[in-house]
Amino acid sequence: MKFTDMELSSELLEGISALGFEIPTPVQGEVMPFLLGSRRDMVALAQTGTGKTAAFGLPILQRLRLDDATPQALILCPTRELCMQIARDLRNFSSCLPKVKVLAVYGGADIRPQLASLSHGVQIVVATPGRMVDLLRRKKADFSRIERVVLDEADEMLNMGFEEDLETILSNVPDEAQTLLFSATMPREVAKIAHKYMDKPEEITVGTRNAGAENVVHEVVVVHAKDRYRALRRIVDVSPDMYGIVFCRTRSETQQVADKLGKEGYNAEPLHGDLSQQQRDRVMKAFRERQVQILVATDVAARGLDVNDLTHVINYNLPDDLNSYTHRSGRTGRAGKEGISISIIHMREHYKVQRIEKALGKKFRERRVPTGDEIIRVRLMNLAEKVRDCKVVTGPVDNHIDEFCSILEDLSVEEVIKRFISIQLHHAINYYRSAPDLNEEPERHESRGSRKPGRDDRERHDGGKRMPSMVELVMNVGRTNGLTPKKLISLLNVADRDSSVDVGRINIVNMQAYFEVPRADAQGVIDSITRSHLDMGGRKVGVAIAGNTRGRPAQSRGPNRPGPSSFPRKRQIEKRNKKQKRRSGS
Repeated sequence: MKFTDMELSSELLEGISALGFEIPTPVQGEVMPFLLGSRRDMVALAQTGTGKTAAFGLPILQRLRLDDATPQALILCPTRELCMQIARDLRNFSSCLPKVKVLAVYGGADIRPQLASLSHGVQIVVATPGRMVDLLRRKKADFSRIERVVLDEADEMLNMGFEEDLETILSNVPDEAQTLLFSATMPREVAKIAHKYMDKPEEITVGTRNAGAENVVHEVVVVHAKDRYRALRRIVDVSPDMYGIVFCRTRSETQQVADKLGKEGYNAEPLHGDLSQQQRDRVMKAFRERQVQILVATDVAARGLDVNDLTHVINYNLPDDLNSYTHRSGRTGRAGKEGISISIIHMREHYKVQRIEKALGKKFRERRVPTGDEIIRVRLMNLAEKVRDCKVVTGPVDNHIDEFCSILEDLSVEEVIKRFISIQLHHAINYYRSAPDLNEEPERHESRGSRKPGRDDRERHDGGKRMPSMVELVMNVGRTNGLTPKKLISLLNVADRDSSVDVGRINIVNMQAYFEVPRADAQGVIDSITRSHLDMGGRKVGVAIAGNTRGRPAQSRGPNRPGPSSFPRKRQIEKRNKKQKRRSGS
């Protein structure tokens, strides 16, 4: 089947032909005939990068009333970047239909131009949920003539906490409007939205439900946590033509990794929530135009990111849930091309890999961190190929070639080549001259799935190698504040830290939580929680070393409890000290 076989106008066919569209992708081949021939609601499950925008966009454009400048279609998506991308694609598809007006409405930008464009008349509104709700509250959006609503990346919108906003928006849409839901996965929350706001929807699944992109190879490297950055650098060095995204957990870690890469000569930029919209736009423009080779990003910042031809996705930290991993890895291997998703894990994270493998139905391929010698060889061969394929530029150089050669006439050809290589690969050669092997040998770490973090070992010995000792910390919130192990780890991740931390045993009681971290990281965790002013269930979060009252920050005390009561062990210590004083006095 070709696009010319579908019921599309000659203007639309001309527009997409200019973009090089000839044969529909699988999702387009399934979805477009249905939407062009039916007004039933529809749920489509397909991975990112499969051509979903054209799948719903072309039928919407085909059915527009061009003489009516009121909103007829509403497209909701999770991020500003995806919102602008969809609007841009729709304008390109309709380049031969001058009456079509598409408006992108998103937060982080001045709302006044968006309001002005809306008042002048548009047929298609592409919006992020938060800004759309803002327009509804201002009574600036008239949805009375909306005929189609698209929820694109529905699972991502729900993951980002937009469920209430989506319900507000959908409740303002006419009941007879056709609702189209596109999602990479189908968690319970998405199914709930479909059940509540859709009428017996047609379900179209392209590929396997809740599976990752088919063209992605999943790999894992195992290193000590302290070697995570060095492993990342080696993966980048052994892939000279890499064009990819490095995913980090926190904004501070994202900035730190990007800064390190930049200082060491890599073409990398950060993308996270602390950047202004102008900075985000600049970074994304440079990345799309390949002026930036490596984008270091948080999950939130990269959600809905639509960039083609990415070769690598690198998980600097594994995400805590399958959906996040699916969306991360789905950024590569798009449009039928192959991609690689590499996860850098430490020795106690094999159980996470097993969970993802089981859910995806795919095995991760264990790969070794490249050695210094392997990296130098790859860089050397890549340089040789560039020299071989280089197009020689004639002109001014010819006038000076004889003089150039005379300076080098005392050197053999082999010596000239060696010196040329030394100049070109100077930094890599010096860095990897005596670089250690970062790989954790199988006999030195736990077998996959053997035991999960959270054992009682305060100090472990694996294969004769001493592992970092753990120290127990106490947090002044517990079950009554809604704390769970997952939320505890989330609090540590969002705190103002420069790097992630490994968490061992977790024990949550009513008013407190006890958890283990490596002794070397303990004070850093306490300081980062103090700086971040985090709140849990209306209580300011504080952390201290279990059994140690001196190091406990004053801000860890709750508003309705005196300081000592926040940590019951303090009373025991005070009683013991009083007894000792009485004895010494007597």
